[in-house]
Amino acid sequence: MTANPSEHDRPESEPGRELDFSDPSGDRPEALSRDRVPVRSLAAGDLSSLARIDRRITGRDRTAYFERKVAEALGESGIRVSLVAEVDGWAAGYVMARVDFGEFGRVEPTAVIDTIGVDPGYGHQGVGHALMSQLVANLAMLRIERIRTEVGWDDFALIGFLRTCGFKPSQRIAFSRAVA
Repeated sequence: MTANPSEHDRPESEPGRELDFSDPSGDRPEALSRDRVPVRSLAAGDLSSLARIDRRITGRDRTAYFERKVAEALGESGIRVSLVAEVDGWAAGYVMARVDFGEFGRVEPTAVIDTIGVDPGYGHQGVGHALMSQLVANLAMLRIERIRTEVGWDDFALIGFLRTCGFKPSQRIAFSRAVA
């Protein structure tokens, strides 16, 4: 027996020890953030909130982009996985994601995160982790085993956030080329 045995290594009859039947993952920060920040499925009425949050993050109005993404998420996708987090009844963050059933020679279903955003006024309050935790839980129920996304090589804040959520660089390299 090790010097610091885990809960599973300790004998059940150890005097004075309360047995813990909870899910051990419940102690992870992302699981706890899901309890503090309500997360729900994206709805059509969320469009203006998503555009507002994005405008606060980027300083640009990308409403047309969000109109397309919301229409795709709600109308064109057979599986709805995009989410919105709320704090005090206000949309505080979102994750726009979809399930992809294969591309570029891969045949396994994969979730793709198109965009994620947290209102700067709600930064560092667990909103992003609550969104990612709920997304992962939902995808696990759908038996989706992998999530992928793309990040600007110099977006260190987002790279750091994704790292805390368990993301790692992939074995694939994305290429791009100017058309004109």
